[in-house]
Amino acid sequence: MELPEAKLKFIEAWGKLGSEWGINRTMAQVHALLLVSPEALTTEAVMDELSISRGNANMTLRDLIDWGLVEKQHKTGERKEYFYAEKDTWTIARRVAEERKKRELDPVIKILSQLSEVKGDEKDAAFKAFNSSVTNINKLANNVNKTLETMLKAEENWFFGAIFKIFKK
Repeated sequence: MELPEAKLKFIEAWGKLGSEWGINRTMAQVHALLLVSPEALTTEAVMDELSISRGNANMTLRDLIDWGLVEKQHKTGERKEYFYAEKDTWTIARRVAEERKKRELDPVIKILSQLSEVKGDEKDAAFKAFNSSVTNINKLANNVNKTLETMLKAEENWFFGAIFKIFKK
């Protein structure tokens, strides 16, 4: 397989993976393109490589900047904006985890916390079932949150060392 074909396969695969992360396919494909590009690319280069519209490219690049996965760069003497993707996979994983936590886990924990405060008759079967389910899901969500917080604060070597110890047992 030659480089152009491999690059295309990677971009397609990253697009599919991105949808599993909770981002749209085009956003993941633009990220993949920038990830494997040795130099920062212009909006026009992104549009040409992926055959997407200017509006889609601009919106997608803005979203990638918001996620902290891409940065905008300017070159002296040029008016064009250039975009460069973070290349460190550990940093990428942490930023995606942070963003998904903020968008998905934090709101769920907030709602579950509020639902845990519901008052009712302890003898009522419906209340007991509701309270038990909410309490158990809340515990799980908070444990996931603690684990995620540990991962986000951890350095790569420590985190993977801890994971490998778990699997050795």
